[in-house]
Amino acid sequence: MIEWSLEYLHRKLNAEGVVLSNSDELEGRFPAGDANLNTSSLYYDALRSAVLLGKLLGKPKTQTDLYTKQADSLRINIDKFFGATIDGFNTYRYYNGNTVLRAWITTPLTVDLFDRKQGTIEALFSPRLWTEDGLATQAGDKTFWDRSTLYGLRGALAAGETGKAMHFLEYYSERRLLGEHVPYPVEAYPEGNQRHLSAESGLYCRIFTEGMFGMRPAGFRSFNCTPRLPAGWNKMALKNIHAFGSVFDLTVTKADKGKLDIVVRNGNAEKKYSVKEGGSVVCQL
Repeated sequence: MIEWSLEYLHRKLNAEGVVLSNSDELEGRFPAGDANLNTSSLYYDALRSAVLLGKLLGKPKTQTDLYTKQADSLRINIDKFFGATIDGFNTYRYYNGNTVLRAWITTPLTVDLFDRKQGTIEALFSPRLWTEDGLATQAGDKTFWDRSTLYGLRGALAAGETGKAMHFLEYYSERRLLGEHVPYPVEAYPEGNQRHLSAESGLYCRIFTEGMFGMRPAGFRSFNCTPRLPAGWNKMALKNIHAFGSVFDLTVTKADKGKLDIVVRNGNAEKKYSVKEGGSVVCQL
């Protein structure tokens, strides 16, 4: 099914090398053009994941090499086709002809596309998009979806913008999880009238696992860790993590000379790693 899906998407590439799609995350509620940023970004991430999985499953090298080549090409095409200056921010247009900021310019940040991270993060947290309830679906509109806000916070942390991200994360958490509409993130407003959905609550957790701790699967028993320790913090930890066939604790501590110490404790077993701030390491269980 993975191979079929990737081939289907490959056959949907337009002349500019991005994915033709008549729908997106918002399922037609807002304009998405003939090819949107969200779909192409998710396809890019799927190709990268397929390379890792294919190698683990013993797929032919020619196949995984092809996926790598396609991902590299798509990365370039995403920037060429969607890269744009909107409202003065060096970020992305959501589709060809889009002239207003859209919340889903955050998607590239969640799949390690950081070429336009500065302008994108500035746009996300600017008064043009950020409202008292998080990200507006598009600038100037009152509609908001917690989903895009949660992606935005996760993406900003993954991009290393801890200062700005933590400020807005604290605000969002206090308003949504500790405020009048508790204790879960909500779907959308005005559609759904802010009803709770489990998916949004799961995305809140991913702000920490993937954004702050930078966890990304690297194998059946390993993961890539790119920790983003917030300024003013000396230590952070996730405990009782059930993943990769194990139950383990993950601790990140500030060390000397701009380095971070990472400890993975699995029962009585303990593995230690050291990485420069902003760097990555593969943790093996």
